[in-house]
Amino acid sequence: MNFLLETIRLGLKNLRLHLLRSVLTSLGIILGVASVIVMVSIGEGNKQVALREIRALGATNIIVRSTRPPEAASLASEERSFIAHYGITRRDLRRIRFNVGDTSTVVPLKSVGSEISYRSKRLPSQTYGTTPELLRVANLRLEPRGRYLTDEDLAGRHPVAVIGSEIAQKFFPLRDPLGETLRIDQQAFRVVGVLKPIGLAGGAGSALVGRDLNKDVHIPLTAAVSLFGDIIVRRQTGSISGEDIQLSEIYVTAPSTADVITTANRVRRLLEIGHAGFSDVQIIVPWELLETEKRTQLIWNIVLIAIAAISLLIGGIGIMNIMLASVTERTREIGIRRALGATRRHIVAQFLVETGSLTGAGGVLGIVLGVATSLAIGYVLPWLLKLPVIRAYFEQTTVSVETQVTGWSIVVSFVVAALVGLIFGIYPAVVASRQDPIVALRHD
Repeated sequence: MNFLLETIRLGLKNLRLHLLRSVLTSLGIILGVASVIVMVSIGEGNKQVALREIRALGATNIIVRSTRPPEAASLASEERSFIAHYGITRRDLRRIRFNVGDTSTVVPLKSVGSEISYRSKRLPSQTYGTTPELLRVANLRLEPRGRYLTDEDLAGRHPVAVIGSEIAQKFFPLRDPLGETLRIDQQAFRVVGVLKPIGLAGGAGSALVGRDLNKDVHIPLTAAVSLFGDIIVRRQTGSISGEDIQLSEIYVTAPSTADVITTANRVRRLLEIGHAGFSDVQIIVPWELLETEKRTQLIWNIVLIAIAAISLLIGGIGIMNIMLASVTERTREIGIRRALGATRRHIVAQFLVETGSLTGAGGVLGIVLGVATSLAIGYVLPWLLKLPVIRAYFEQTTVSVETQVTGWSIVVSFVVAALVGLIFGIYPAVVASRQDPIVALRHD
């Protein structure tokens, strides 16, 4: 026990005698450990954001969406006046309800109108006729006051609307929107509810949905069909074009995550009947995207850790280089210790204590630096982008980075750093222990 304590004391004393050199030697380990923690925290944070937004779409949902086929675009360039017929039809809806409706919830959406207005304020329309089940299926939440669409609204074709949080903010910034009347094209609708903000705006989930859900307006599907019909007419300079789309989207909710893939395959087979090649429909399965995102992020984590591990390798080489130089520098000291009775094991232990202390201290400092940097990134990056010099180049860019420090990255980086120090410290320690005592004593 006394031998071990004395060996540790001598090792730490030698490190204190060359404090600056010790710090510089540990720098590679410090930066390597910090790099692993920061890179993993950024990757994990981005993964959690993506997974959270994909889950917000509903892990058990299958989303079928009408998409404009390439042939419609080519027709538009050739004809001054035309109507394109494409997308999901009511026959598709009936077919899906008949085949999967016994175990799944099927909710249609129909896009209507070209403009939403309130007094002098106007916005492009994101109005959808739908059914009351959408609130549950799409994981939507209402503000405390107000309500969502009801079966009575659907049966009576009532001109009522539930608006998104951004519509409420832009049209009614200083007043309660409930009971107010807004217009969708020329049709008046009374606001009966407001949706809470949805965190998909501008994120991965928004890209999957194809729009900012906070700008949506929901009206009864029956009112959408009777008041707006199926043809949407768009007038541009020199031409008039129209689109005949019966339904914009269909949400199909499987009973559980275990049934998602099976239900999605059934829906695909049903849609193949009237949409060969799926040129005018798109099927989005958040559960499949969730699994793909997890696999992709795992690969990225491995790549990032491998890159950061290079710093640890360089740090280990630096430690071995300094310790080899230290062996030459302390040859006479080694000779004296051997002459006084120290064995080769004692010399090896002393040098391993020094390398272990360097890597241990470097690992702890690297953990502190890595965790601090990870926590600071989310605050510092937005602040940097607000600086006039940077804002001039990224004026329209909004960057938000979420980090999440993981316990396994801290443990793995520290263990790897310790192993690197041990492995690269063994050779200098063995070289020191093999010094001939007589030759070492004669060394100047």
